[in-house]
Amino acid sequence: MKALVYHGPAEIAWEDHPKPVLVDAGDAIVRMLKTTICGTDLHILKGEVPTCTPGRVLGHEGVGVIESVGPGVTTLRPDDHVLISCISSCGKCEYCRRGMFSHCATGGWILGNTIDGTQAEYVRIPHAETSLYPIPAGTDEGAMVMLSDILPTGFECGVLSGKVAPGSSVAIVGGGPIGLAALLTAQLYSPATIIVIDLDEGRLAVARQFGANHTLNSAAGDTAAKVLALTEGRGVDTAIEAAGVPATFLLCQDIVAPGGIVANIGVHGKPVELHLEKLWSQNIAITTRLVDTVSTPMLLKTVVAGTIDPLRLITHRFKFDRMLAAYDTFGRAADTGALKVIIET
Repeated sequence: MKALVYHGPAEIAWEDHPKPVLVDAGDAIVRMLKTTICGTDLHILKGEVPTCTPGRVLGHEGVGVIESVGPGVTTLRPDDHVLISCISSCGKCEYCRRGMFSHCATGGWILGNTIDGTQAEYVRIPHAETSLYPIPAGTDEGAMVMLSDILPTGFECGVLSGKVAPGSSVAIVGGGPIGLAALLTAQLYSPATIIVIDLDEGRLAVARQFGANHTLNSAAGDTAAKVLALTEGRGVDTAIEAAGVPATFLLCQDIVAPGGIVANIGVHGKPVELHLEKLWSQNIAITTRLVDTVSTPMLLKTVVAGTIDPLRLITHRFKFDRMLAAYDTFGRAADTGALKVIIET
C-alpha cells in the first residue's frame, strides 16, 4: 500500500509501506476513505514530538470502511463505514474508567505517534469497539473527519475545561482550526461575548463569519488593553489558548478576569512563563488537557442534526496521491488560507 512516512524532522515521503495486519483480538483493519492533517503533525515534522520516530506512518484522523476485524470484535463488521477517533481507548483500564481515554494504559494518542496512523491506504485500529464510531447513513463523511480530533479537542480542552457558561465572556487566542472549533462549540453554551485574537486578517474574517462578537489583530499591539475595554475592565471569564506559543499563553494571563480560567489547548514546544507574582491572588485556574474524545458521541449527534456544521472548516481537498501537496498547502496556511484539508481516495 501507499502511506505518508515520517523519516525525521522535515522529511516525509508518500511511498510503499507494508499493509497492516490484525495483531490483537480487538483490532480492526480499516480501508481509508478520507483523512486530514493536524497541527500536531506539523509539530512532529519540527522534531517536537520525540515519541514519534522515523519510519512511522503519520495521521490520527479520518473515516474509512472496515476490511476485517479480530475475533474479539462483535459490534463492528466488515463493510461498516466508521469514524476513527484520534484517541484509542481500551475502555477498561483505570484511566478509561475515569473518562481519561487520552491516558489509556494501552492506547491514548498512539495513531501516527507510536503506531502507524491514518495517512495511508489502510490502518490498523487497536481497541476497535471503543475507538471507532459507526457513521449514520447519508451523513457527509468529510464532516465526520472533523469529529476525529478538531471538534472534540476544541470543545473538551477549550470549552469544557474553560467552563464556558451562558452569559460568560470568552477570548480565543489563536484563530486557526482548533481555535475556530472552540468558537463553533462554545456557542452551544450561549456565552454573551466571544473575542477571537489572531495575527491573520483572513482567519479573523472567518471567525466573524463563524459567530465571533469581536475580533482583534494582535499585530496592532495593545491587545490586552483592547480586551479589557471590551469587558468593562474585568477581562474574560475564559481565556482559551489555541496557538501553542509563549506569546499567546502570556496574553491569556494578561486578559483573564479574577475567578476566571485559562484553558490551554495549544501544543507547546517551548517553555512558557507563568507570572504568579501577578496571578497568585486572582483566584484563577489554569487547565491543561489532551483530548479524551469522550464528547464524540454527543458532537456526532449535533453534527447529524445540523446544530454544528464542521464542513465550514474545510478549505482544500486533495487526492491521496497528492498527500505531499496537501502538507505543503496546510504548512503554509498564512499564504494559502488553509484551515482544514481533506485528503480522499
